[in-house]
Amino acid sequence: MTTVDRKLLPLAGVKVLDLSRVLAGPLCSMALGDLGAEVLKIEHPGRGDDTRDWGVRIGKTETSYFNCANRNKRSITLDLQSPEAVEIVHQLVQQCDVVLQNFKFGGAKKMGLGYEQLKAIKPDIIYCSITGYDSSGPEAARPGYDLLVQGEAGLMSINGEPDRPPVRFGVPLVDMFTGMYSAQAVLAALYEREKTGQGAHVEMALFDSGLMITGYLGLEALLKKEDPPRFGNSHPTIIPYGVYDSSDGAVVITVGNNAQYERFCREVIERPDLADDVRLKSNLDRVRHQDILLPEIVKELRARPSKQLLERLASASIPCGEVLGLLGALTSERAVRSGLVTEQPHPVAGSTHVLAPPYRINAARMPIRHIPPILGEGTDEVLGALLKMPPDRLADLRSRGVI
Repeated sequence: MTTVDRKLLPLAGVKVLDLSRVLAGPLCSMALGDLGAEVLKIEHPGRGDDTRDWGVRIGKTETSYFNCANRNKRSITLDLQSPEAVEIVHQLVQQCDVVLQNFKFGGAKKMGLGYEQLKAIKPDIIYCSITGYDSSGPEAARPGYDLLVQGEAGLMSINGEPDRPPVRFGVPLVDMFTGMYSAQAVLAALYEREKTGQGAHVEMALFDSGLMITGYLGLEALLKKEDPPRFGNSHPTIIPYGVYDSSDGAVVITVGNNAQYERFCREVIERPDLADDVRLKSNLDRVRHQDILLPEIVKELRARPSKQLLERLASASIPCGEVLGLLGALTSERAVRSGLVTEQPHPVAGSTHVLAPPYRINAARMPIRHIPPILGEGTDEVLGALLKMPPDRLADLRSRGVI
């Protein structure tokens, strides 16, 4: 745990009770924790969050998957099937500002943890529930999974090569965007509460978030009344803009305007004829005549090594870059210089990598105050401090499997 100046933490003093698991909910609470909130993650005493069993094992109770969404939290183990555990949650709610849950439809209410039930305990609570689909619609009880929504929201249909079937994105981006959208909504509700004193029920759905991610392509589909084609690594409306093969590897080239295009032709691939061709003067012209232009660009790029291309592109002030593997990106000088990948002490594994929060405020990156927690590491300390539970009471609860 890192000691930091509380003035650097915008959400210092905010307490979040996180009843969620897997990814979307935990990413929401991690964002709040990164910004300074105290996040109390409630987990089952035996198995913990499902993701403690996904990915590469770290120590005895953590994995790479779990760790990616659970820094800056404390882990408290409670068996929510036990009435005593639910009563402990009710006591914690009285001292918290935010409750976050993604139980199956009706599950929270059945356990006594629904919005109205917790609002009766803490009237100004900010309660965020994450579901797969609209909680007031006919699919409310349907389980929501990232891969399902990638398919149903049209995301897979726009991902992949033109001559290949639809492809899922490499990371669960629906879960990830839902987590970030949820954090934004919680922050808005907290801000509103400062003005009015009123709590709120924030409702988020994976499908809603998935549809938002379609962005301008979604709007184009509506305007044209047809599905957009898949463009692979190329841009649908800008040429040349994408990933291209050099003689020894792939490079990213982003020619964003006509002046850059002219420099690209003259200074990078040494084809002034392509710059002078009246059919290729504007970007709209280049898109219209891409059957003429692209084969020439591909030929010239494949004839040159990537180092030469990148040097020429940079010299011509054309945005460009390498196509790195994931390990190369994480260990790059750029990542190291930014302090994005850290190595933290771990009580079992000795040390573990933890990605740093992406937020920088007033020139300071938000700190890693807690590494992703061992299952139940904060149970005794947090319940003892917040609820004044004596050691013998904690020992009794543990002996009966409540904690």
